[in-house]
This record gives sequence, structure tokens and C-alpha cells, in this order.
Amino acid sequence: MDVELTADPASAFWKDAPVTIAANDRWNRPLPDHRTEIRSRWTDDNLYLLFVCPYEQLHLRPDPSTTTETNKLWEWDVAEAFIGADFDNIRRYKEFQVSPQGEWVDLDIDLDQPKPEGGWLWSSGFQVKARIDHEEKVWYGEMRIPIESIDSRAAAPGNELRINVYRIQGPPKEAGESKTRTVLSWQPTYNRSNHTPESFGTLRLER
Repeated sequence: MDVELTADPASAFWKDAPVTIAANDRWNRPLPDHRTEIRSRWTDDNLYLLFVCPYEQLHLRPDPSTTTETNKLWEWDVAEAFIGADFDNIRRYKEFQVSPQGEWVDLDIDLDQPKPEGGWLWSSGFQVKARIDHEEKVWYGEMRIPIESIDSRAAAPGNELRINVYRIQGPPKEAGESKTRTVLSWQPTYNRSNHTPESFGTLRLER
């Protein structure tokens, strides 16, 4: 089953999906003004993730592209999912990002043998949709990730994936204000790097 991307938590596909909350930084310190909601669902072919992201101010690329991949998208406001299926080598996983403007990037991460260009030349075939509610000051980002891009197994109830989810918000480094950037982490890393697979949690496929 292929589901239309809406980035709408009130849609028939998303309204009854379980909700997970990310409300702390990488050191597990509360960030109540950035409380982010994450929902997940899956089909035989795809894993779907939905992010609901309240904000005070957005920091967006001035020249967004929604038709081509945007390397270094993480220098602006984004939601991220780091997902791995190899429980024996946890330092290999995939990274997916979506911005409030519907920009995207996916990366093939191997911390021991880094890929050329940091892994962003890899293509998973994933798709995104995003929208901004300026009145309510919330942005929504949805991902459709092919199961075959993250797991060699066919999707089935009980399958488990290693995952951490992040949200980055704040002005880019070019603006000279990198210290003001806020990073939410579903599972705390207890350091300044999102690339801490030892801290990943578990996503279990359930019907």
C-alpha cells in the first residue's frame, strides 16, 4: 500500500498513530518550548515518520530546492531520523532529514569507513512533504522511507530497527551564531554529536 504524503496529523493515516515526544536536549535537559511530536507507521514497502514541530522563529535556506537533494541541510532547521538494522555493527546506519520547506537529504553512514562526500551521494529513494502553519507557529514534516533502503528483511510485525530522532533549530553557522542552535534528541547522547549510535533506541514494527 502506498500512502499519499500529507504532513497532516489529523489525516486518516496519522490520526490514530501512537505519539512519541522529544522534549530534551542531547544531555537529557528539558527544552519545553521545543517539544516535538513524532509518529511512525509502516506498510509492506515503506516506513513513514511524521514530525510536529512548534517554533518561535524559523531559520530557513533562502534558496530552497524541493526537487534536488540539499547537502548540509542540517545547517538550517531540520528534523532528522538516524536508522540502522545491523545490530552487530551499530556504526552503520542511514540518516534522513526534512526541512520546513520540504527540502531533503539522505546519507549512508559508516563511522569506521566513511563514504565519499560523507555519504550524501547515496540515494534511498525516500520522499518528503512539509508545510508550515504560520498562524499556529508549527511546522510539519513527513518522510516516506523505503524499507529496502534500511533493512535487508521484508517488513514484518516484530522486526526491530535501531533509531534516534533529532530536531535542529537555530541560525546557521554562517551567521556566526552557532552557539544559539537548539538540538532535541529523542534518546540523549550525552555529548555534542548526533552520531552516537550507542545511544539509539528501538523501533519495533507492530500492527
